[in-house]
Amino acid sequence: MASVNGDERLASAAAIQYIWAVFGPAGCGKSTIGRHLADQLALPYIEGDEFHPPSNIEKMAAGIPLTDADRWDWLVLLREQSLAALDPTRPNTTITSDPAPFEPKPGVVLTCSALKRKYRDVIRIAVYHHPHIRVRFVYLKADEELILGRVRARQGHFMKETMVKSQFGILEEPAVEEEDVLSVDVAGTTEEVQAKAVEAVENELERLARTVEVRGEG
Repeated sequence: MASVNGDERLASAAAIQYIWAVFGPAGCGKSTIGRHLADQLALPYIEGDEFHPPSNIEKMAAGIPLTDADRWDWLVLLREQSLAALDPTRPNTTITSDPAPFEPKPGVVLTCSALKRKYRDVIRIAVYHHPHIRVRFVYLKADEELILGRVRARQGHFMKETMVKSQFGILEEPAVEEEDVLSVDVAGTTEEVQAKAVEAVENELERLARTVEVRGEG
């Protein structure tokens, strides 16, 4: 069998598609950072909050924490929407923003809370039947008091202070073996956090490209 040359390896790296799932508790800046990443990488963007059913929004607005059952179908929908965003031939795709509709995508940026490991596992299932897809999580790591201050300053958002406390209560910090998680500290200005997130993603892309080149993936 002929060896894979450098050009073929680069082509293999380029053929890989990425789901960048930005997660963390309410008020950590998921939407702000997610939109910035999508803009910087010229990728479609999916705002997870837009896909909550009315029943979930009503519960959150009333300060009632969502159960696993409330979140399950929502997470599955987000996973399927992310896969659909990577394939313009798939019908019924709803994307918050897309700089190049109807064209194949190198990736998609998704925002969702994904507070528990099993929630993140729902998104990870995307790779099972799609070996060319990689899922990477951008964890916006935050201090609870910092987030409470941000949420108190929000106007018109359905997420209340009690919900923030509830989310921190169920938050499962990524385990060491969750090697697909990139942690970004949200302390600092919006611009500083945006820059840290972009740097983390760019570093991961470079690392993955080197891995593909060494392995000759394709």
